[in-house]
Formats: sequence, structure tokens, C-alpha cells
Amino acid sequence: MPKSDITNPGEPSVGRPRDIFSAMRDEMDRMFGRFERDWALPSLFGREGRTAALLPELDVREGTNSIAIEVELPGVAEKDISVTLANDVLTIKGEKKQEKQEKGENYHVTERSFGSFQRSLRLPDMVDDSKVEAKFDKGVLKVTVAKRPEAVKAARRIEIKS
Repeated sequence: MPKSDITNPGEPSVGRPRDIFSAMRDEMDRMFGRFERDWALPSLFGREGRTAALLPELDVREGTNSIAIEVELPGVAEKDISVTLANDVLTIKGEKKQEKQEKGENYHVTERSFGSFQRSLRLPDMVDDSKVEAKFDKGVLKVTVAKRPEAVKAARRIEIKS
């Protein structure tokens, strides 16, 4: 037999929050979960999820002499991309525009979508901001930032003593 709630005798008890703040938090979580489920955002870059709609994929790799940043920008034209470096912050901005037309015997459909994005990365002090290159090929932007000569020193093995 289900346990009865004290305030509503005869009704089964459901896990009630301990305090009003827990109840408010649970209700907000429920509302936002429903919003995300019912109002899916369109994706500029073909991935699912809330933040995927506006942010392109980004890979950062540190090599011996440089740092390489690769950004996947499928469907974005080179003329719609801007790369800037100010105060050790690399900023990549862009805009994606798409138009699709479909015609049939009894219909004509035109769909347009567009959106802008911006990604900013703080670069470490070891980079030489006068030696930055950006290349765009087949939907991938590759930015290479050289390290300063004094930052590129041979690693020295440290002996571990017991």
C-alpha cells in the first residue's frame, strides 16, 4: 500500500523536495529541459545540441615550433571569414549563408538560412604574434602561430631520485 502524504491524505507520496529552493530548482530544470526538447535550434555546422548551432569545431595542437588551430567551416566562403590577433587573443569570425531551391510540377520551395559565429582563444605568452599564417582549404581554416625562439628550447630530462 502506498505511503500517504500528510497534507493530502489518501494520495500517494511523490518525492517532495526538502525545501522551497530545491522545488524551484527542480521546476526550472524541468522547464528548461522541455524548452530544449521542444524548440531545437538549427545547426549551422551539421551537429546537434544547443551550442553546436553557432560554434564550429575547433582543434588546437602544440608542436615544437608552433601552435596550430584548425577550424571546420563547411559551407562557409573564404570571403566571409575574418581572423584577427589583438592582445594575445586570436579571434575567428564568420558568416554562413545557404540557399536551397526545389521545383516540382505543383510546387516551388526556396529555403534560406544564415548565421554568424565567433570563436576567441587566448594564446600563451610564448607565441610570436608577428609570425601568424592563415590558410583556408576545402572548408577547413588552419591558423599557425610560431613560437618565439627562446620558447623553443630542447627539453631536458630530469632525473627522479628515490
